[in-house]
Amino acid sequence: MTSATSPDGLDLAALTRYLHREGVPVQGSLTASLVSGGRSNLTYLVSDGVSRWVLRRPPLGEVLQGAHDVAREYRAMAGLASTPVPVPRVVTLCRDASVLGVDFYLMDEVEGRVLRTPDQVRGLTPAERAGLGDSLVDTLADLHDADYVAAGLADLGRPDGYLRRQVDRWHRQYGVIADRELEHVEPIVEALRAAMPARSDASVVHGDYRLDNVMVGQGDPTLVMAVLDWEMATLGDPLADLGMLLMFWDEEGRPFNPITGGLTAFEGFPTREQVVERYVARRGLRVDDLDWYLVFSQFKLAVILEQMHVRHRTGQTRGEGFDGLGEMVVSLLQGARDDLERSRRLRAGRSA
Repeated sequence: MTSATSPDGLDLAALTRYLHREGVPVQGSLTASLVSGGRSNLTYLVSDGVSRWVLRRPPLGEVLQGAHDVAREYRAMAGLASTPVPVPRVVTLCRDASVLGVDFYLMDEVEGRVLRTPDQVRGLTPAERAGLGDSLVDTLADLHDADYVAAGLADLGRPDGYLRRQVDRWHRQYGVIADRELEHVEPIVEALRAAMPARSDASVVHGDYRLDNVMVGQGDPTLVMAVLDWEMATLGDPLADLGMLLMFWDEEGRPFNPITGGLTAFEGFPTREQVVERYVARRGLRVDDLDWYLVFSQFKLAVILEQMHVRHRTGQTRGEGFDGLGEMVVSLLQGARDDLERSRRLRAGRSA
């Protein structure tokens, strides 16, 4: 059985042999197209003419150890399939480098669409945006309420000391890849370490939860059909996910996140304050230290983007979507610094 021309990064003949070996039914010649790629794991739509799957593999070029962990993605989705969290059905995980040269996994295609640009969101009605905003928050609450022990994910991470390890990890990662001096990094890290929240609850943490990392219904965009991109999933403080969601939650009157660029700054979407209110009501929490999580989220994203910027500038990776990353890093660090100052002024005002 022959296969069509393979797209860059995917050997269809090798994939066909592997799927036959693993007992995955393949009815006809495989075809594939690259759906998205460049800055994150590469995503391909694969079909045999009858079934349609999605294949995920690390980006082309050198990958830092621990980054772009497709095996972690696969495991998180396999475990969460037994919970209310909507995830694609995973088919197979390959850790045999002789097949494609890297780890990869295959999952069923989910019917739906990803809203990646403001123009796509602009096409929704205000009522649809309101419903989608509520669904995003409810899905995050479902994730954090999921019994990760029953889901077989008890060893996905170490909840104790999660926040400190996260700050240390991303500070260390910056030190490894830094080839330019970035203002604000050390003061931000110092402030995060000095004001570390003390929390005892733990959950599965997605690590990059935002609107453009979920798939919504094709006919009803208020439905979250699947949560995607689980490469940073672990066990830890669920408020880290809430802080990440808030960082990406654009509103008129606030500077837009450089990644999302105004994705939620449309009539109908709840405000940041309403997002927090719905989340804490769903989970029965009292939250009063979200500023820390917001600053940490900006710092984490800045380091991730700086890694990509350095790798691309030095020719260690290939793909599109890297232009402007350096400026995004500076913007995120400045935003984190501004939020630290705002938080300090608020605390000073309350204690006066």
